[in-house]
Amino acid sequence: MSTSSVLSDRERRLVETNGIEVIAESERTGRARDLFWPWFAANVSVFGLSWGAFILDFGISFWQAVLVGVVGVVLSFAVCGVIAIAGKRSSTPTMVLSRAAFGVRGQKVPGVVSWLLSIGWETVLAILATLATATVLDRLGWGGGTTTKVLAAVVVAALVVAASVMGYHVIMRLQSVLTWVTGALSVLYILFTLDEVRWSTVSALPGGSATAVLGAFVMVMTGFGLGWVNIASDWSRYLPRQTPGSQVVAWNTVGGSLAPVILVVFGLLLAGSSPDLKKAIAADPIGALAAALPTWFLLPFLVVAVLGLVSGAVLGIYSSGLTLLSLGLPVPRPAAAAVDGVLLTLGTFYVVFVASETFLTQFQGFLITLGVPIAAWAGIVMADIVLRRRDYDEPALFDSRGRYGDVSWFSVGLMLVCSLVGWGLVTNTSAGWLQWQGYLLGPLGLGGKEGDWAYAGLGVLVSLVLAFVAYAVLRRGTVRRQEDLAVEDVRATQEVS
Repeated sequence: MSTSSVLSDRERRLVETNGIEVIAESERTGRARDLFWPWFAANVSVFGLSWGAFILDFGISFWQAVLVGVVGVVLSFAVCGVIAIAGKRSSTPTMVLSRAAFGVRGQKVPGVVSWLLSIGWETVLAILATLATATVLDRLGWGGGTTTKVLAAVVVAALVVAASVMGYHVIMRLQSVLTWVTGALSVLYILFTLDEVRWSTVSALPGGSATAVLGAFVMVMTGFGLGWVNIASDWSRYLPRQTPGSQVVAWNTVGGSLAPVILVVFGLLLAGSSPDLKKAIAADPIGALAAALPTWFLLPFLVVAVLGLVSGAVLGIYSSGLTLLSLGLPVPRPAAAAVDGVLLTLGTFYVVFVASETFLTQFQGFLITLGVPIAAWAGIVMADIVLRRRDYDEPALFDSRGRYGDVSWFSVGLMLVCSLVGWGLVTNTSAGWLQWQGYLLGPLGLGGKEGDWAYAGLGVLVSLVLAFVAYAVLRRGTVRRQEDLAVEDVRATQEVS
């Protein structure tokens, strides 16, 4: 049987068998524009509307919030696009290709952070779906108590795990369908709630300080693109090598940011029109949005809300399974996704039924705390991508004796230093377990944990920029030597042949 027919048979299988190994050239049949579908479907969730309330909670005006929302969303997904370039260069998942910067075993350090971020995002989306289901069914008079929440949590987790276990080909088809369904119903939601907008109230919102604007901007960055950056190459690895990098960046950016920009701006109009709605969203971000809808549209709203959240969680759990494999978990990819599914379910039950803090308090603490080290990792990987002029040495990504080495103590140390600096410049005083952060705000003359800079999220940006600049300047020679070895290997191969 020919290779092409074997690969065709594989593609027709329901469950993807590829794990973290290099994708064969004959399977790299995707097109750059195919990236639009998973990114759009994962971010067209009505959860984007709730971000209007999150942003305005910083005490800024509508126009300041629009600037923060649009620029923050687009720029953060552009970062994903840059890292996605490495996917088509290496044919491997994100947490494997970054071994080029951290070493084969050194990559386990950012790999653990990446896994925590992914499993956290999956759990956040499952929590939102559970709370929204309970709220909507309660309004319909069908019960929204403990039994409803338990059933909702189990069903949502089952949907997410089932799709992620099936893998790439099923997910790509599923996302293309969900894009149209969730997109259409999101437009209907906007039409049904247009009369809730009070422009006179929205336009009268007072402006906030520069530090408040910066804080909202950082939260948007971490909540959108930087929340996905650690999986950005998991989809582009199926693209042919000759795909232009500019197209990869463009389709990632457009697919990821198009829906959120529209939803966030309309969410600003809704939350700015009603202080009560803004407050309610902090406790139940999706369910609170149902208050303005006619009763007959509640079920369609619930469907679009849950599908949109499930769509995002599917991408996350698929990639977190790949991360587990890159960390050395000796199981097939579907089993790794199933392991994450169990953890997702347990996390959802804990937050919904046990935790005492509001959703927004926990969500902000999660975003900023993991946002700092993942920003440092992103800065390092982006600098590594910019420095490289050749495709990755794929065998060396799996061989600690190869040119990328076993552990790059420079990269591991740089990520640690940037994270420590970043955590010292952010605060999460509303979450008791994060009181230790912000320890540099006082010594650096930024007003301490109660000053104007306390909630500016400065640590995320500092961590990202510091890591990028330090790696780009100090590792340029190392990258050049690695690429010189690649040239020598090619010449040696040509001489032998």
